[in-house]
Amino acid sequence: MNNYFSASVIIAFYNNTIALNTIFKALEGQSKYRIEIIVADDGSNEGSVKELNKIIANSHLAVQHIHQLNKGFRKNRILNKAISISKSDYLILIDGDCIPQEYFVEDHIENKQKQHILNGRRVDLPASFAKQLLASKAPQYFFKDNVIKIFAGYLFFKQGKNIEKGLRIKNSLLSRYLNKGNKGIVGCNFSIHKSDIESVNGFDNQYEVAGFGEDSDIEYRLRLNNIHITNIFYQANMLHLIHEELPRLKEAGDLYEKLMITKKAIAENGLEQAFNEN
Repeated sequence: MNNYFSASVIIAFYNNTIALNTIFKALEGQSKYRIEIIVADDGSNEGSVKELNKIIANSHLAVQHIHQLNKGFRKNRILNKAISISKSDYLILIDGDCIPQEYFVEDHIENKQKQHILNGRRVDLPASFAKQLLASKAPQYFFKDNVIKIFAGYLFFKQGKNIEKGLRIKNSLLSRYLNKGNKGIVGCNFSIHKSDIESVNGFDNQYEVAGFGEDSDIEYRLRLNNIHITNIFYQANMLHLIHEELPRLKEAGDLYEKLMITKKAIAENGLEQAFNEN
């Protein structure tokens, strides 16, 4: 394994180049550790790929772009492909519409432990901040620079969700208190040693609709394999613009229910099978 990179940041991407460009700017502003970026592209169209190539060409970051044909929602498969080509032994996974804040990478790397998933969260900003955030020249500072306006909208007008998760709290006693409890991972913000996710053969490629695959399923199988969850709420902060959530469809629920019956930690169709497409 090439340990020249402290982490591989895997971005699940589909067509949203405006948000991706903002993510790149935010990651370019986090220079304490050397990272590589892997854009895990689940079938973006030709125009988006051209725009993506421009973003990559204009970035000083080390970037890999892996693309698969658009055959519907196949996020798990493209994430497995990204894991396969990653050059670091530590993986940070985010969604392509979530903007990392100033210490995002640092917090994941400095809290990492073998046999532990680091479980982060995101701030859901109201749409009124979209234009300003996506046009920002330094989006990694957006929450800090706009914290009063963001909290005022939240407290007085109920705008946004989970706004408190934008605060970065390093005090060890307070952090332990705020991170107590058993919370499930979210696919938009977690990190793990590559060997730990390989131990369960990665994500299950059978999930081809949104729902449980990229968080609940992988978490359940990792737990079966004695990989533990460590919350890092109020660190590894990231921002997300509120939008309508994708429905959790029955096909995903059926697969997850089958997993809970069989209790098979290792995916039969996972990381090792990701490039074996029909």
